[in-house]
Amino acid sequence: MLVGIVKKNAIMMIDFAIDAQRGGKPAAEAIYQGCLLRFRPIMMTTMAALMGTLPIAVGFGAGSDSRRSLGLAVVGGLILSQLLTLYITPVIYLYLERFRERAARRRTAVSGLAPRPAA
Repeated sequence: MLVGIVKKNAIMMIDFAIDAQRGGKPAAEAIYQGCLLRFRPIMMTTMAALMGTLPIAVGFGAGSDSRRSLGLAVVGGLILSQLLTLYITPVIYLYLERFRERAARRRTAVSGLAPRPAA
């Protein structure tokens, strides 16, 4: 579940950034706009899952000891996945974009051909 949430959130940001880059924006501005516009849906998804598992994590009563560790693991994982999504995904996107641009320049310099447009 946690991997799925991180993946979905990252895809939402990166999909918007790629569309913005095709529209002519630089990579840093595109991912920044993607993060701003997708922040609310990302937070809604995470908070819904967090509030759903919070009763298990702080549960009281008979049998709560056996379920509490599962609830704490899910709540902790959701918080960590939120940090990964909001902070690390844009950084990785920018690093990969710079790597792609350098590779295209090297390919152009070696072959003397014009670079292919990004797909």
